Amino acid sequence: MSKKNKPNSNAMFTRAIDNMPLGVADSYRYWGEENTVFLSSMKGCTITDCDEQTFVDFRLAYGPIILGYRDERIDNEVISAITTVGTISGFSTGLDSDVVELVKSLCPNIDKMRFSNSGTEAVIGAVRTARGFTKRNKIVVVEGGFHGLHDEVMWKSDVDNWDVNTQQVPDIVPFGGGIPQSTREHQVSVPLNNFDAIDAVFTQYGDDIAAILIEPIMGNCGSIASTQAYMQKLRDVCDNNGSLLIMDEVKTGFRVAKGGAQALYGIFADLTTYAKAMGNGYPVAAFGGRAEVMDTISFAKDGVTHGGTYTANMVALSAAKATLTVLKETDALETIANVGQKIQALLSRVFTKFGVEHCFAGPDAMFGVHFGSKVPQNYRDWKQTNSDLYTQFALNLIENGVMLEPDSREPWFICEAHQTVDLNWLEQVAEQSMAAAINE
Repeated sequence: MSKKNKPNSNAMFTRAIDNMPLGVADSYRYWGEENTVFLSSMKGCTITDCDEQTFVDFRLAYGPIILGYRDERIDNEVISAITTVGTISGFSTGLDSDVVELVKSLCPNIDKMRFSNSGTEAVIGAVRTARGFTKRNKIVVVEGGFHGLHDEVMWKSDVDNWDVNTQQVPDIVPFGGGIPQSTREHQVSVPLNNFDAIDAVFTQYGDDIAAILIEPIMGNCGSIASTQAYMQKLRDVCDNNGSLLIMDEVKTGFRVAKGGAQALYGIFADLTTYAKAMGNGYPVAAFGGRAEVMDTISFAKDGVTHGGTYTANMVALSAAKATLTVLKETDALETIANVGQKIQALLSRVFTKFGVEHCFAGPDAMFGVHFGSKVPQNYRDWKQTNSDLYTQFALNLIENGVMLEPDSREPWFICEAHQTVDLNWLEQVAEQSMAAAINE
């Protein structure tokens, strides 16, 4: 049971508020003055806060933990790299090609790759490369997708404040202040799984569309996924128009399948971004794709510039090499999917018991839970689900020692270490949490 009295957390927050805006290093970690979480340790699939309360964690730092916290198979390789090679040099090492070749062995969509330090940086690199290759400006993005923190993709469909009865479409708004209107000039937004919208955009802007940028399975929108037909539509329209297809697999890469979401669809992008599960919690990211596209990165007169002081550092690459090797050579992803299936089954039993209409979206390793009669097909459909009930259910789970994001737009992430969870306990906690949510 969650502790109501959290003196250490309260003291941590009081100190932090003097040092950082909102008292946190990332705005999304702010859960209010009383509930912002401060951790003391993490191990396997659990996290322990500074008041010694341990949670089974399905948030997993928004998805990077694919094996488990402090997995010794990964940590020992990083320690070895640090102590025998170093951390950063400003030059190349053999680790660079070691990791690229591992990725290429898993992902047939990759011919060449460049590294970065975050998903945001990977998307910046992919978008710039697409523009350099096509000599065009506009990028088509899909409502509900999230592509990082650079200004151009920090525009969103304001579904939260969308009045379904009076507004035909949601307004497009910035994520907050400091984002100039000019950064929206070359970005065009379309709803997921809508063929007519794509046709209209390409009719209007086709000559200047450099790329479509899409999360095939939307990691910030409850794992709502592109249909097979829609993904094929995007591939075809890009081919016919000379535009590139960029798949943002920052969350799905090396999580939903060894070859990422593209292995599930059997449809391949021109450029792909990776991060998160690639390093089991170490900060590593990459973008890559077709050789002729990636070779636009060059010192030619109109070549694309890419770099970064910390790019391809030994900490990141040793973690990626170790993680990708485990994922390639073991059945870790099968274990993860199996656990995800069992957890969805027990949740479904609980929801059914209380007469709550529900459905699951996305793959077993990062499934979304939606309270409604049918799986949402796009962000606007999500608006029709009972997200308020979900939030109360999630808050009750947290009270009972199960950590997750209280917003149904964030999936449940599963890691290999979750195979140790007592599923009977989890079902009892879910039942208790839903009973309390319904009676709120």
